[in-house]
Amino acid sequence: MRDVPRFVVAIGWGTLLSVPLLRRAQRVSVAERLRVLHARAAHRSGRSVVVAARDAARRVFVASGPVARVGRAFFAQRRDRAANRALERELPVALDVLGVAVAAGCTPYLAVDVAARWAPPVVAAPLDAVLTKCSLGAGFDTALDDVAHAMPRLEPLRDALLASDRLGAPVGDALARLAAEERAALRRRAEAHARKIPVRLLFPLVFLVLPAFVLLTVVPGLAAGLSRL
Repeated sequence: MRDVPRFVVAIGWGTLLSVPLLRRAQRVSVAERLRVLHARAAHRSGRSVVVAARDAARRVFVASGPVARVGRAFFAQRRDRAANRALERELPVALDVLGVAVAAGCTPYLAVDVAARWAPPVVAAPLDAVLTKCSLGAGFDTALDDVAHAMPRLEPLRDALLASDRLGAPVGDALARLAAEERAALRRRAEAHARKIPVRLLFPLVFLVLPAFVLLTVVPGLAAGLSRL
């Protein structure tokens, strides 16, 4: 040991003593970092849960609020009005198809079957619903009552078909009369809509066309006349 320099011995003993301390410090620092990371992850997850709950509550409030209810009612009313107009346009054709089927010798049920296949789609859907209800065991009159209750425009057709099915009365003349009445009503509604068009055109005419005419014709003439003075 006397031949070995003292500082080498000191470095060796210092290294041996510092290795356990360095390992312990490293383990402590790793554990501390893991604890900090877990704490941050928990905080972020908790915050994300709070934000998600807040967004969900906001969406529920918006979906169930008064504005949403009014919007849903407005769009539902527009859809019902559009469906009713489409039914009014296609009902005379369906009545003609039913009249042709009855004139060919079909019973009211078979006439409904023919109309469900050849009538326009808006009217064919409720007629097909009548056939579906009958195939599931419901009576023909019950199925017609259910469809007429869901679509009141079909009540005259229901009455004519049930009168023929129950009493055996000829239904061809009744269907022809209903088709003529529906066409006349459709013509009256078209004429009423045409009479409303000039009233609807007043706003763009007064507030858009006339100001544009004044700006493009009158104003340049006035500006040219004033520039000559």
